[in-house]
Amino acid sequence: MIILIPARMAASRLPGKPMADIAGKPLIEHVWNQAVSADIAPVFVATDHTDIYDHITSIGGQAVMTDEAHPSGSDRIFEALCHIDADGHYQQIINLQGDLPTITPVAIAALAQLLKDGSCDLATLVAPATSDEVSKSQVVKAVMSWDEDGSLTGRAHYFSRAGVPHGAEAYWHHIGLYGWQREALEKFVSLPPSPLEKAEKLEQLRALEAGMVIRAARLDQAPGGVDTPEDLDAIRQIMAASDNSQS
Repeated sequence: MIILIPARMAASRLPGKPMADIAGKPLIEHVWNQAVSADIAPVFVATDHTDIYDHITSIGGQAVMTDEAHPSGSDRIFEALCHIDADGHYQQIINLQGDLPTITPVAIAALAQLLKDGSCDLATLVAPATSDEVSKSQVVKAVMSWDEDGSLTGRAHYFSRAGVPHGAEAYWHHIGLYGWQREALEKFVSLPPSPLEKAEKLEQLRALEAGMVIRAARLDQAPGGVDTPEDLDAIRQIMAASDNSQS
């Protein structure tokens, strides 16, 4: 298993996001720290910019330069994987989004365990969605059926920006990181964007339309992601409060 963190500088809503300062460290360093702390696999940052590469390597991390033109993080991590491991030693890949500074090592470990079980092509995470999140298009909802063994894992049937399924007792906030079986990742990046993917602007729908099985583990709460300047301000406040409570 290997953990790859895609990070690009040209985010449309928050350019330069990976190097944005949070509590004295760039955003990407916080994510990298959490991945390393999970202590389950080698960690590499896959980036398109020398500032990110230079920073990660300066703190003792491993990074790989990738093409800046990739349409998705999945394409970026596949290129990085081919650079790092052309011989196919790593058969399970965790794609850890580079904008989740509060993701916990426990969450990463839960994803890794689901992937190791071998019952899916992709593994991911969800958490209960608040009533406010259900109506927000930027919060992706997962349509889940849960295993009956009490393990808090289940199968994902669909993902949408809408509040689906209609009339549900509970809605599930999709947390955008993935565990891939290598064969599934290779297949995924060889496919063109699918109709549902283009409609919802959600690349995981390409995997579902191709017949891949996606399973998810449930967390109690979704980690805070950084997608907009407002998200960045909120995360800064949360982490400042956390630092103050520990001092």
